[in-house]
Amino acid sequence: MKVWRMAMLVLGSLLLSGCLVTFKDPIPANEAAPMPLLGDWERKDEWGDQQYLSIARAGSNVYRAKAWGESTEDGAAEEYGFTVAHHGRRWYVSAGLPKRLGANFAIAGFELTGDNELVIYNLDVERILQEMQGGALQGQSLETPEGDAVLITSPLDKVFGYLDDQANADVFVEVARYQRSAE
Repeated sequence: MKVWRMAMLVLGSLLLSGCLVTFKDPIPANEAAPMPLLGDWERKDEWGDQQYLSIARAGSNVYRAKAWGESTEDGAAEEYGFTVAHHGRRWYVSAGLPKRLGANFAIAGFELTGDNELVIYNLDVERILQEMQGGALQGQSLETPEGDAVLITSPLDKVFGYLDDQANADVFVEVARYQRSAE
């Protein structure tokens, strides 16, 4: 697998699902991640390739995700720093994006299931656009090399108020499901 494909798969499985919802501000490093999040995870991607994810503490309430695939050339792995927050019944992760994607921050949801799975959810860009048009969130549409994007400019407390509302649960789209690694 080419390195660029691996990089896009990693971003896709962690933060993106076709289109991208970005934010001006990251989640502050005020909260510790749940301990079961740390460790090694794996899954088969859409092409049947084995994907690996290792999550470790990188500082005080700051974490590092290292991702690679079984066919990654030269053993190259992608690494991403992130912070987490727990609001309502949901956990969120926030990671900085590279300049080519606007150098803002992506926010995704995650869940640790009773079946020892890590499920990652992205925000549905079409639904977010509808909410912007309806006035629930403020922001603007953008274009990136990877496709359409949305930059949310609403303050994070307003964003979390919107995301935590159970009436808005359908704004989340599952993008990856990892199993705890047996190794």
